[in-house]
Amino acid sequence: MKLLRRTLIATAAALFATGAAHAAATVGQPAPDFTLTDATGKPVRLSDFKGRHVVLEWTNPGCPFVRKHYDSGNMPATQKDATGKNVVWLSINSTEKASSDYLEPARLTAWLGERKAVPTAVLMDEEGTVGRSYGARTTPHMYIVNPQGVLVYAGGIDSIPSARPADIERATNYVKTGLAQALAGQPISAATTQPYGCSIKYKSPA
Repeated sequence: MKLLRRTLIATAAALFATGAAHAAATVGQPAPDFTLTDATGKPVRLSDFKGRHVVLEWTNPGCPFVRKHYDSGNMPATQKDATGKNVVWLSINSTEKASSDYLEPARLTAWLGERKAVPTAVLMDEEGTVGRSYGARTTPHMYIVNPQGVLVYAGGIDSIPSARPADIERATNYVKTGLAQALAGQPISAATTQPYGCSIKYKSPA
């Protein structure tokens, strides 16, 4: 019994370290509220946007899957489509500062600007607290929160898990489709999908 208990504890600790355990974010349940500092140093709180749909996008410019969707223009176009419909788009970077992929806020903003990205805000989560609370595992990893603050989508940006830009055109954009359904007052047909991309470079737990 003691051995089993130690094994379970070790397994739980390992899962938590990868951001896969203690994921409070569940589709159909209230989205965990949070406050993060944006790239300009201003605090941004999720609950301040109640009454509007919100997209959460985990990002990391060092990831080839992220570059696929930005360099092709797919992610900026999806952002533009969403924000043009009064949807809030929050791009979140949970990469720890010690990672070679980490970009400080000004450089991250410049990288996004060069690709004509139009998120409502770019948020820094270097401690990984918010990423872990959502169970975010990959970049990109996408979520949609409805105006009541309930999580209504969690998963991938689209249906073809590759780093090839050529696959974008024939893929189903889950975020664009899900937002269209949600804005029309319909349930999202694919509310949970498999995220794909690079693993998030979380800071190791102390």
